[in-house]
Amino acid sequence: MQTETTDPATLLDPLDRRLVCALQVDGRAEPGLLAQVLGVSVRTVTRRLARLRETGALRVVLLPRAADEAVGALLLRVRVLRGRVAAVADALVARSDIPFVDLMLGGQEISAVLVTDQPGRDQLLYRQLPGTDAVVDTTVYAVLHLFADAAQWRAGLLTPTEAAALTPAALTTPADPAPATALPPVELDRLDRALLGELAEDARRSAAALAQAVDAPESTVRRRLRRLAAAGLLRTHATVDPRLLGMTVDANLWLAVPPGRLAAAGRALAAHPQVHGVVATSGPHNLMAAVFCPDYEALYRFTTEVIGPLGADRVETAIVGRAVKRAGVRLTRIAATNLGAQVS
Repeated sequence: MQTETTDPATLLDPLDRRLVCALQVDGRAEPGLLAQVLGVSVRTVTRRLARLRETGALRVVLLPRAADEAVGALLLRVRVLRGRVAAVADALVARSDIPFVDLMLGGQEISAVLVTDQPGRDQLLYRQLPGTDAVVDTTVYAVLHLFADAAQWRAGLLTPTEAAALTPAALTTPADPAPATALPPVELDRLDRALLGELAEDARRSAAALAQAVDAPESTVRRRLRRLAAAGLLRTHATVDPRLLGMTVDANLWLAVPPGRLAAAGRALAAHPQVHGVVATSGPHNLMAAVFCPDYEALYRFTTEVIGPLGADRVETAIVGRAVKRAGVRLTRIAATNLGAQVS
């Protein structure tokens, strides 16, 4: 998972962007359906998809069920000595239990999401990070509730009719998943786990390719894929540099909201098209929203017009300088040094 994206200066054209948006709705949509919805030929869709994937501009991966891993995940804000951030960030990126890593503007803070068990958590937080002389301070927030995650973000370049045509019922996720509506656990056998493993890094693999990879009949693979989709286990994420979609500013907004307003504020932010993640957290800030904006003026308007009416007591805006890893996919190569081994 060490893919490099194309130069953001080489912007995608309108059709490329709409194709990415279609895959945000359903990353496993067949070329024929994509062509029908977008009003182009199947050949055009196939050619465009191949180019986007070959250049590293687009990658479609699986995300775990939101209810399975979001609550209890940890949001890390790691302050690092100037000049040492690349090594620490690279070591965090190398960990399979850290799917998201960002370098914050200013170059001395790393933002990361940790999804692991208690031994893994304790090893990182109490031994590895404190034992690394480049780390100045680590602030940890526990996710208490998920309002929206990366799989639910839409760039907004499709009409409601187009989006509806691409949305299979099995892949529909509620905007505010709650324990009462969470999907029940699924018993996975060897074949299920093999299929999910094959799809983990390339969620667009066809049933025929999967059947060959797992040595099973294609008809069986298709039945299993329908079962896994119905269980919410084929949630896809179209990983793309947001700058290629015209979103040049990526920011994390940390809000302190009165408890009586927290649920309503979280739901309101989750419904906004510029938001690509909202969680309620522990700590002095009890709500975090990740936001994509076209420019700084748009971020200002978002802060005043969207955040303002929510009644937050205080808001901290932390701007992402560089997204390094998203949904388990490395977006940017960082130079490694000997320090990396200390936290990997």
